[in-house]
Amino acid sequence: LHNHGFWRSKPLLDTARFALSFNSRHRKNHQSSQALWKHEAVQKYLETLSKEYQQVNHQLSADSLNDFEQRALRRRCADLSPIAAAFQEIKEAEREVQELEAMCTELDSRDEKQLLQLALEEKESLDKKMNMLCRKLFQLLVPKEKYDRSPVILEVTAGRTTGGDICQQFTKEMFEMYQSYADYKCWTFDIVNYTPAEIGGLHHAAAHISGENVYRHLKYEGGTHRVQRIPETGMSSRMQRIHTGTMSVIVLPQPEEVDVKVDPKDLRIDTFRARGAGGQHVNKTDSAVRIVHLPTGLAVECQQERSQQLNKEIALRTLRAKLYQQVIEKQLSQEQSARKLQLGTRAQSERIRTYNFTQDRVTDHRISYDARNIKEILSGKEALDKLINRLLEFAEIEAVTQYLENLQAL
Repeated sequence: LHNHGFWRSKPLLDTARFALSFNSRHRKNHQSSQALWKHEAVQKYLETLSKEYQQVNHQLSADSLNDFEQRALRRRCADLSPIAAAFQEIKEAEREVQELEAMCTELDSRDEKQLLQLALEEKESLDKKMNMLCRKLFQLLVPKEKYDRSPVILEVTAGRTTGGDICQQFTKEMFEMYQSYADYKCWTFDIVNYTPAEIGGLHHAAAHISGENVYRHLKYEGGTHRVQRIPETGMSSRMQRIHTGTMSVIVLPQPEEVDVKVDPKDLRIDTFRARGAGGQHVNKTDSAVRIVHLPTGLAVECQQERSQQLNKEIALRTLRAKLYQQVIEKQLSQEQSARKLQLGTRAQSERIRTYNFTQDRVTDHRISYDARNIKEILSGKEALDKLINRLLEFAEIEAVTQYLENLQAL
């Protein structure tokens, strides 16, 4: 495999190229990391990497190597070392499980029931350990996305519905959920734009979120979120009628200055008075900034800071993120038209998640996962983190599945 160039510094599979639109066959066959571990192609591939790691270690001890060869082998050894270690850990845990299973088949008399119960409890603990180790291994196998560690621009926008203000109210709740999640993950959450609705909800808002692995955790939140609830006021509330509304979330990786070059000649910069609550400053100062990128027609605005210069810097940062997003989408559509990236799109054709308040249930349609207690999810803490991690695990499994298909084709 190595001689054929299958293992490359630039990964064969880029996890940014799929959008959790997984087919049913994979969902049935690969429900967990441990199930995928038992796949024959995975075992053969890992055995190959483990043998290569031993060969590389042996070659490094040779005196005949020049500096260039030594550097290349050391880099290869560093790549293979964590994979080989994780592979051996799983093999050892698997042997322990097999020994326990053999013991359990022998412990069937009445006098050994208590011992059998202890063995079964230990086996359950080992199964959890196996699944954790398998996920760790697949995280090493699946190529890291270039911008997983990047900060993001997160935008929320209320949809339209017949029934009043439930979209705006839900949009406000979602924005606050992500703000609480950022606090839970010890990230920095800076509001860039905030346009409230007249009746207490939210039309649109955007925030810059920075911290450890922000994009990795939020990249699958982009898309259409649906809410089903009985309004708190009006005729529908008295008749107990359920209304359905939507809102959209956009998650853009925040590029560095060098990633997207913006020619100042291509920009039209307007200033205006900030809108909404804010007291005397809002009414008297033209501190809000709107920037239009003339070649593409993209427009962004910022009115959160009192300083016009700060608002301009934030708006430019947001514009670069949106321009970079256009580049990503163009590349991906050319390279892999069969799968659509949900990152940063406003596609209304397919909802990604439904929040049903009457049944107190949140359903993620991409992985057929139901979670109870909507209030816990919207609090933006452990329950939301569990849902996001379930998405990440499923994405890793799908990535390895595609990796296997490439292996078998090779």
